[in-house]
Amino acid sequence: MSIDISQFFQAFFDEAEELLAEKERLLLAIDVVAPDAEHLNAVFRTAHSIKGGASTFGLNDMTEVTHVLESLLDRIRKGEMALTSEHVDAFLAAKDVLKMQLDGHRLGAPVDHDKVADVRMMLQALSHQTPAAATLDKVLKPGLGRAASSKLVCYRLELPRMAQCEVEALAAELGLLGRVAVETLDDGRHAMQVATHESLDDILSICSYVVDAADIKTSQAPPLLDAAGSAARAALEEAQGYGFFDPIAPAVAQVPVDADGARGYGFFQPIEQIRAAAGIAASEPEPDKKSAKGDKGGDKGVAHGAESSSIRVPVEKVDQLINLIGELVITQAMIAQRADSLDPVLHERLLGSIGQLTRNTRDLQEAVMSIRMMPMDFVFSRFPRMVRDLAAKLGKKIDFVTSGAATELDKGLIERIVDPLTHLVRNSIDHGIEMPAARRAAGKGEAGRLFLSASHQGGNIVVEVSDDGGGLNRERILAKAVEQGIGVADDISDEDVWQLIFAPGFSTAEIVTDVSGRGVGMDVVKRNITAMGGTVQIRSAKGFGTTISIALPLTLAILDGMSIRVGDEVYILPLGFVIESLQPAPSDIKDISGQGRIVRVRGEYLPLISLHQMFDITPRYTNPCDGIVVILETDGRRAGLLVDDLVGQQQVVVKNLESNYRKVTGISGATILGDGGVSLILDVAALIRSSRQLADDIVFS
Repeated sequence: MSIDISQFFQAFFDEAEELLAEKERLLLAIDVVAPDAEHLNAVFRTAHSIKGGASTFGLNDMTEVTHVLESLLDRIRKGEMALTSEHVDAFLAAKDVLKMQLDGHRLGAPVDHDKVADVRMMLQALSHQTPAAATLDKVLKPGLGRAASSKLVCYRLELPRMAQCEVEALAAELGLLGRVAVETLDDGRHAMQVATHESLDDILSICSYVVDAADIKTSQAPPLLDAAGSAARAALEEAQGYGFFDPIAPAVAQVPVDADGARGYGFFQPIEQIRAAAGIAASEPEPDKKSAKGDKGGDKGVAHGAESSSIRVPVEKVDQLINLIGELVITQAMIAQRADSLDPVLHERLLGSIGQLTRNTRDLQEAVMSIRMMPMDFVFSRFPRMVRDLAAKLGKKIDFVTSGAATELDKGLIERIVDPLTHLVRNSIDHGIEMPAARRAAGKGEAGRLFLSASHQGGNIVVEVSDDGGGLNRERILAKAVEQGIGVADDISDEDVWQLIFAPGFSTAEIVTDVSGRGVGMDVVKRNITAMGGTVQIRSAKGFGTTISIALPLTLAILDGMSIRVGDEVYILPLGFVIESLQPAPSDIKDISGQGRIVRVRGEYLPLISLHQMFDITPRYTNPCDGIVVILETDGRRAGLLVDDLVGQQQVVVKNLESNYRKVTGISGATILGDGGVSLILDVAALIRSSRQLADDIVFS
């Protein structure tokens, strides 16, 4: 059987992306003055794993960069060189280059080869050695260089019962640390001899990627090769970057390769997935995990245990599952609606079963929806590096703090919230937080504080960007609004003043930079958030800072709505926008000549939206005193919606109307009701926008 190893490329790409993100997180959190040894080892392991995967798939450009990076990291973690901030900057630059190369292989994105060469030269310069001279010295004098830094030791590892592909995957990993030979024991188990300069702890940490290190019996063994010859070959490998796949290595040091030729592909994804993909699950014996673990419970190997507890599933499959669950929910609603007409005494058992079906369907729906939920850390992890680089560029000192990173949000919303948050964070750094000298003069600490948080509030998730900077300048914003011809009242509230910064082209920056100041972005931020069914609010105090709050629904696939009736039509109002419903008295209704009507609610006049006029349908009531007025609110503005009747509250499955029909003003989507009919979901933001002119005339007249 022949295995096409290219099928595992996507798994490597995904794993490498995660390792690069983890590497950046570790580097940003490292204490340069007194780095923790395990912290350094963790950074080294990310580079080591990426190098191994790139070598396996023949991605030589990535292998070359990670080889130089790994060598420098190895010297630092062994105490041969002190860590400096220059090292951290170089490692972050190497991460950027590796990400660029990864995107080049995965997406066909352009790669700046000059930048790659510059980063490699920088890493080599920091290593304080000339590669060519070092290679020659190591080959001719194996007693120097790495061979002299530690004694060559040969370890014997007796492994628990493992499948052949697991043995090969482990041998490939250990081959990156030295020379490996594999033998088969009488009882069918395997043993390995590893000749290396690394410690036994390093070897066992690699083993934990594939097998529980506690199940390995270790001892020292006679070396596979003489020390001088092995050291010379190891030095040549280190200089050339061949590692385990060195084509000139002697046969005695090679791991046997079976007919599949699938050696060394298992370190970067759960071995169970590899077996399944290769179609060899049935033919390879599965180790007795229960007996191997004893009564200790769970895996000792951190990486191995973490990987085997999850699987990778394409998003398309998850979306298909969610769509099927949506159809199931609709079908269940149809059954429940038809069952309402049944006699509860004659059909007690049937109605009880339908009730149980309803509960199970709801639980299943919630469970499936949770699959699409992702932690906000997916977004938050992008910002520490950006804050660090931008603060350095602007000459500012900023402490970046996050909270609520474990809060979950629908994957679709997570991906769409990245750009708005990026703009808000950049604005806080550029406009909000002052320069160190200005902060000292104001009695503040030199380092500003920037907060990014996420939390659940009711049925929404609230994301806040907050800083302790100078705050918004009310007078400057009002002056800029007048300059741009935006009509404002003298007694306008602070909340309404802050909303002016979302006007297209609005900017109070005195200097246009490559960071901000062109008046482009804040209007797009609000438009994007509104398109996600969210709202934006601003709180600010001059001299104390600014907080921008974004409220988003947990998901766009399921909606809690209120069914309303106008004439023969039933519409869905998103419940998050509904404040209250009432039947006004005649004295509370006022006609504005030629412009429409307003309704007074506890002393406040609100524009009245007549849904039947907007959609040209025949209602039961045209007089608000006979019908019902639903008070809606979005973006801090309120309006009344005239309807005939309130049908009830229900959870609906949202269907995209634009992709199935066309865009309709005032409609955000559609759903299927329990009777099989289609009901349109109202776009509350669009409805209130249509009434704003009337509201502004009321306020400013």
